[in-house]
Amino acid sequence: MRKLLKKITKIIPAYGLFPLIFSFLFNCLVYSGSKMVAGGWYHHNIESSLDLKLPFVPEFLIIYFGCYLFWALNYILIARQDRKSVYQFFTADFLSRCVCLVFFLAFPTTNTRPVITGRGFWNKAVLWLYSIDSADNLFPSIHCLVSWFCYLGIRKRKEIPLWYQRTSMIIAFFVFVSTLLTKQHVIIDVIAGAVLAQICFAIGKKTNLYKTYEKIGGSIENRIIRFTEG
Repeated sequence: MRKLLKKITKIIPAYGLFPLIFSFLFNCLVYSGSKMVAGGWYHHNIESSLDLKLPFVPEFLIIYFGCYLFWALNYILIARQDRKSVYQFFTADFLSRCVCLVFFLAFPTTNTRPVITGRGFWNKAVLWLYSIDSADNLFPSIHCLVSWFCYLGIRKRKEIPLWYQRTSMIIAFFVFVSTLLTKQHVIIDVIAGAVLAQICFAIGKKTNLYKTYEKIGGSIENRIIRFTEG
């Protein structure tokens, strides 16, 4: 265990390891926990007339699922930044999930999913997705929130090639589209996710809230260092 952790900290600094892991765990808690609590509550359908006109394109599922690799890579890149930037970002990330939790519980939403009759691979894949992911926890879209964070977190970073920064922005937009064309989200979900990421990122950067998170993370960081050097 010690050897493995030592190898990991060569890739991700000890101060970035805890915020990265906690971000993943808290995201799972917010998403799954709110489903358990509010799953049986009344859900509002906030589809617009434009949403109903958008086509169902099951092939976009490859982007909807493929973005998990995008998230993992970019969050690791962000966790490798300097200490202040790391805690500013993950403070924003934490705040965004708190806001999501409030909406998931106070204003549960749903949408109208298409009736799928085709037997092709992509249709079957979407049916499988629908079977494991109920039509709730839609507003704001965590898929869009995290994808936009992936861009914001590396934007204007000198150590990140400009081509990859631009690619991340393009990927984020494709993720937005994928959530709509697979009928996992509606337009207002996408907008809310991106706007929430932007607002929370600004709070993380322009306030001292990150210092509180840094104090908590610092004590855990010291334990990680002592363990790897023990």
